[in-house]
Amino acid sequence: MSRSELTPPLFLRGRELRPTPARPLVMGIVNASPESFFDGHEVGSAEDQIARALAMHDDGADLIDVGGESGVTDLPAVTAQEELERVLPIVERLAAEDAIVSIDTWKPEVARGALEAGAAMVNDVSGLADPGVAEACAETGAGLILTHTRAAPKQKSFPSYPDVVEDVVERLRERMEAARALGMHAEQLVLDPGPDLAKTPADTITVLRALPRLAGLGRPVLLAASRKDFVGALTGRSPRDRLAGTLAAIGVGLDLGASILRVHDVPATLDYLAVRAALRGERDVDPDLRLDPGLRRVV
Repeated sequence: MSRSELTPPLFLRGRELRPTPARPLVMGIVNASPESFFDGHEVGSAEDQIARALAMHDDGADLIDVGGESGVTDLPAVTAQEELERVLPIVERLAAEDAIVSIDTWKPEVARGALEAGAAMVNDVSGLADPGVAEACAETGAGLILTHTRAAPKQKSFPSYPDVVEDVVERLRERMEAARALGMHAEQLVLDPGPDLAKTPADTITVLRALPRLAGLGRPVLLAASRKDFVGALTGRSPRDRLAGTLAAIGVGLDLGASILRVHDVPATLDYLAVRAALRGERDVDPDLRLDPGLRRVV
């Protein structure tokens, strides 16, 4: 039996999803935070953000991850109230369109507000700094992404790890146990190795090379590599020019067991996955497949 067939299911408020490396879930990123490192200057109004989110949903994103506070560490945290004001209109509209919504927050008040508005998952990049987040997910049946980090929210830290891979695996194992002790079921949990979070680029690369160890914990692994610092360090490019590097990380990450992709570029990622699956024999190709003449050349 292949690793894809062994990938565990994910339950999000009554929905069952079965992501696999051959058919990963694509999670589109919608930032309602003007301080965001990549697209903060494009945030615009709530209607602009809703339009961007709906476009990702229409393009084929399986989930939409809505964030109201950037993780950048050179600015203070925003209040829970301000964060809620930023994200609730987007969450409510997406939920009304039957999109599966994740809320990117480490604050229990924001998690609860978004879940009440229809979100189905919480993406907690703090690594469960506040147990109230897991309690809210346990009460509602929502999913929870557990992220590895050794830094407090909004703090930058680069610990000296005796073994960074061992630290990621054991820390996430412990966080899983903590979430379950707070009432969550294993089937609600997703694991994120936390690229760039309390890790140098070299640390991140070491961890991503070892994704099979993380997949061995028995839960879907989320790869949040989109336009990250380690890609910039390898390529010498700014966030706007890191798409090619991001797609390279996605390809290797899928080969090593990742099955959920958190990305800024939904259409490009889906195109990449379509071609990859065809060439790997993971999707049928019609023998009569032909290029639309209208797509033959630039006009």
